[in-house]
Amino acid sequence: MSLARVTAWLRRGGQGRAVTRGHAPLIAADELAGLAAQAGLLVGQQVPEVHDHHAGDWASRWLGRGLDFEESRLYSPGDDIRDMDWRTTARTGRAHLKIYREERQPLVQLVIDRGATLRFGTRRRLKAAQAARVAAVLAFAVTARNGVLGATLWDAQDETLPARHGRAAALDVIRRAAAPCPPLADPAPTDAVRHADRLARLEAALPRAARVVLVSDFAWLAEAHVDALARLAARCDVRAIQIVDPAERTLPDLGPAYFHDMASGQRVWIDTGAASVRTAARAALAARLAAQARSLARAGARHLQLDSTADDLVTQLIHA
Repeated sequence: MSLARVTAWLRRGGQGRAVTRGHAPLIAADELAGLAAQAGLLVGQQVPEVHDHHAGDWASRWLGRGLDFEESRLYSPGDDIRDMDWRTTARTGRAHLKIYREERQPLVQLVIDRGATLRFGTRRRLKAAQAARVAAVLAFAVTARNGVLGATLWDAQDETLPARHGRAAALDVIRRAAAPCPPLADPAPTDAVRHADRLARLEAALPRAARVVLVSDFAWLAEAHVDALARLAARCDVRAIQIVDPAERTLPDLGPAYFHDMASGQRVWIDTGAASVRTAARAALAARLAAQARSLARAGARHLQLDSTADDLVTQLIHA
């Protein structure tokens, strides 16, 4: 799929019809070229943590014929004698075999959260829209560096896109991540078991040393998920990009306001006009973000907080 076709799809609202409120894609058509340009700047920064490798630069978990000598080991019956290490055999008096590092292309798996709590925003855009923008920049950047790109979308019905290389793979990921994301009429409470299962599926499906970029607000993250996330981080290189809305740092003065917690389903009236209420809320919100950061660190994931209002993603993602 070409960039022009994806842009046309975005202009139609993602469904082949005129854009209507609640059914518009998360990324405007005129933003796509700008995000591609940001990806080009990110590639130019030569960031090794995300995509600064070419095919053959990364060691494979499999050992076989390749370009680079890995090690020598003792010969076992059935081994190919063409790989005999005659020098080591002569030196030790025991038959040894040469093992080579097998070429492969780096795999980056983008995990994009489109859950209920991401369908929220008080400035400029929804958190889900910022997650889609991050996915777009990283998808363009990964494929520009000849990486292999896969994606998992956490939604009412989870979806996994197979790992592929090339610009078509990036555009497919962007199209799925930017699909319309209307508010859920009656979202179910966050299920801790479901997120533990999601992390376990990633651990089982991805090859060792794959790069996993989790783009979420991590409102679901609880103590029960730390072990599952740690097992994934022990197998893969995990980056956690946390999307935060300004109202999640400082409660605005709106007077009496009705709040609906999309994670738990709870509804409550809060007098945001009271300074004491805003002060207490600010402390509670800061404590929650700090606890989430500690949990991600304990699990072994590199963590970046990104405001939903940020337009320049390169400056932020250079540290991801």
